[in-house]
Amino acid sequence: MSRSGPADARGGTEATGEGTGTGTEAAPGTLADRLDDEAILLVGHGSRREKSNEQVRDLAAALEKRLGLPVDAAFLELAAPAIPDAIAGLAGAVSEVTVVQLSLFAASHVKNDVPLAVEGARADHPGLTINTGAHLGVHPAILDLLDDRAAAVEAEMGLDRVADDVAVALCARGSSDPDANADVHKLARLLYEGRDFDCVEATFVGVTDPLLDETLHGLAKRRPDAVVVLPYMLGDGVLTGRIRDGATEFDDEYPYVDAAAGDPLGTDSRLLDVLADRWQEARTGSVEMSCDTCKYKVELDGYEEDVGGARAMLRALTHQETHADRENVDDDPHVHDAPESHVAVCTNQTCAADGAPAVLERLRQAARDSDECDARITRSSCLGRCGEGPIAAVYPDGVWYGNLSPEDAEEVVSSHLDRGRIVSELVDQTL
Repeated sequence: MSRSGPADARGGTEATGEGTGTGTEAAPGTLADRLDDEAILLVGHGSRREKSNEQVRDLAAALEKRLGLPVDAAFLELAAPAIPDAIAGLAGAVSEVTVVQLSLFAASHVKNDVPLAVEGARADHPGLTINTGAHLGVHPAILDLLDDRAAAVEAEMGLDRVADDVAVALCARGSSDPDANADVHKLARLLYEGRDFDCVEATFVGVTDPLLDETLHGLAKRRPDAVVVLPYMLGDGVLTGRIRDGATEFDDEYPYVDAAAGDPLGTDSRLLDVLADRWQEARTGSVEMSCDTCKYKVELDGYEEDVGGARAMLRALTHQETHADRENVDDDPHVHDAPESHVAVCTNQTCAADGAPAVLERLRQAARDSDECDARITRSSCLGRCGEGPIAAVYPDGVWYGNLSPEDAEEVVSSHLDRGRIVSELVDQTL
């Protein structure tokens, strides 16, 4: 990545694409001189579970030992210190800080929230050089780590992937950013290549398709000897628990296929290899992030309204303000809880032929555009109302809408999901 222009990770925010430079250049001298005057800030997401925050701090300590220069930890939300506070603490001790991001993929936190915080810190500390590194992303060390996580499950189950048909479900969180989701599929394919797995499928625990349950049922049709579910998570939190539960339920439901879940990435030392590479890229101005598939940079189908990043920037500013008070996280109004509503859209054969995919995408787009809608919108298999579709079922209200058009989808969002007013003329049935 160049040091200026719309893709510059060292410059302005990703959403706006405004390059504002890198701050004061480091003082001339030898490499050793520069290292003595440099620190690293490892940025994690932050969690209400202190165990997860300690994992970030443990990785920071390990990276400090690996590289031989000071490494502090900071958090985007829910834990202290915040990025601006951590940089302020380093500003009086060093002349250069490199921000390294402990994020698996480049979604809104990487593209908007971290750059926004860094730009604010550059304005507050004009004499300090601040470099911004990329996310963890796709890296050979991570593939090696995932391979070992799968091998550990195989050993527990008494499997030999050469002799047995072992299928793998690589399960990530899921994102509203298509570029981030695409990287999960790339990782899955690279994990498959050159190894003796029967197949490796990318799947998600939420937000986007295919969801874990759907993927596992699809794998069952292949009748492998076993399915290994790999949580693509850093910490062992709530989402990892859901993935384990999904693997257990699948194992109980399909007695002819053994299934078990592996461990998350944790604080494995191979992550230090990735972080060290990201540090070196940032401090030498060679960060590489794709702008060709970034929804804030180019017009992607279904995400046309996100181009230019104005809405993303507003969300980032709101997000930053919401989490400003790190001392009272128990009172934090921004909680990542389950949505108020779940909308299931039948995309089975008959409904698909009647235009269900277009309805699904219009529902999702309208929900993204809304400031009031708190709903998860997913595809569904047959809902048993063939000939009445496209069908969309809204829960927990138990309202099923039928014969929907894309235009109807916008009304369902604006009336029902935004304001709780059922669109009576579109109702197929109520449960």
